[in-house]
This record gives sequence, C-alpha cells and structure tokens, in this order.
Amino acid sequence: MKSYYLVTASMGLCLAVAILYLVRRDHIYIRDGLFWIVVAAVSLALSLWPGLIDRVGSAMGISYPPALLFLVAIVVLVLRSLMADLALTQLRRDLRRINQKIAIVEHAAKNPATGECKED
Repeated sequence: MKSYYLVTASMGLCLAVAILYLVRRDHIYIRDGLFWIVVAAVSLALSLWPGLIDRVGSAMGISYPPALLFLVAIVVLVLRSLMADLALTQLRRDLRRINQKIAIVEHAAKNPATGECKED
C-alpha cells in the first residue's frame, strides 16, 4: 500500500473519530453527524480501494474517472448547503412566531380585562 493511501485512510479514520466525539459531547446534532460520518466512511473506502473510483467512472462512461470524484463532491456540497439553508429558514420562521406569541402575551398582560395596553 502506498503512503498516500495510508495518509488518506488515517485522515478518514481521524475524521470519523472526531465526529463521533463531537456527537457524543452534543456539539453536533446526530443528523449532521451522520452526514460527516458518511463522508469519513467514503474517504476511508476510497483510500482502502483506490481503484474503485476508476471502475465506477469507467462503468459510467466517464473518460477521466477522477473528475467523477470532484463532480460528486460538488453535488454533495451543494445539497448540504441547500439543507443548511432549509434548516436556517425553519429556525428563522420559528423564532419569528415565538416573538409574535411573546408580544401577544405581553400585550395581554398589560391590561388583562380588555387586552389593551395602557400608556405608561
């Protein structure tokens, strides 16, 4: 086995251990951690079987199989970015709704009989 295969395998293994540690310490949600564990597993698999990308690329009819690696990485990162935007949008919507509910409760608390605010 060549040295850069060992480096890639150790990087994948270290990434997997680091992600598991962060999930265990509750620094990363399990859903996000699973994504990164899959990335580490794919990295580890490609380092252990370096000809795999060549066979997959040839089977798909790609003339330069390592380009498939870049294409897949770009697609995965774009999808990851989309998922992060969806989660951020949901958080912002939930925060806006919570702020509106707090405002309604505070408004009603200022004058419980009519629900109207008195001028201070």
